[in-house]
Amino acid sequence: MVIPGVTNIDESSKNVSSGMQSLGQEDFMNLLLQELSYQDPLKPMDSKEFTVQLTQFSSLDRLKDISDTLNDVLAFQQSMQNATVTNLLGKSVEVAGNSSYLNGTADMSYDLEANATSVKILIYDPSGKMVRSEKLGAQEAGDNLYSWDGKDDLANQLPDGSYTFEIEAIDSAGETVEASTISSGEVTGVVYDNDITYLVLDGTRNVYLSDIQSVGL
Repeated sequence: MVIPGVTNIDESSKNVSSGMQSLGQEDFMNLLLQELSYQDPLKPMDSKEFTVQLTQFSSLDRLKDISDTLNDVLAFQQSMQNATVTNLLGKSVEVAGNSSYLNGTADMSYDLEANATSVKILIYDPSGKMVRSEKLGAQEAGDNLYSWDGKDDLANQLPDGSYTFEIEAIDSAGETVEASTISSGEVTGVVYDNDITYLVLDGTRNVYLSDIQSVGL
């Protein structure tokens, strides 16, 4: 016995089931009941296929619930992070880098890989011109700090702004000692861009939260 239109309905059902992610529970049940009502009584739906369709829908429904829950958790986490970050406003932080903001004076931090018998700091203005060089003598391995008075080699007071620096160091054998520079600045703002949170240091540059190495007062 052949019932007209059964083939078309069956193909349509298969096509819709392939996009089952967009169906709700009520839509799925209505579609399934319609498919059952039009099936050939002499060729009922294969029970295995029926079970597979139910399992697929159940799995997709669970995945959607899990996805919704994860999105809620991420949104909550982001809001908590944003609220916490605002507490850093006005604080002094250190990040990896070689720039420091001059506001009358400026602190420049660096980390020596080994003991050095001779250390020299070179400071450059925003245009890249070297404005100050100073020999700092022997220094031990680890964190070191240079407090710059903001003056150039001719003792002229330089304008406030962002300056960069580099360290030259050698050991007792005359070999170069590696130095990692650390940038410091005051958190003057917070920027949210494409779901990423940035701290604005000294009103001139954005840094990632993950770049922060220490927080001061």
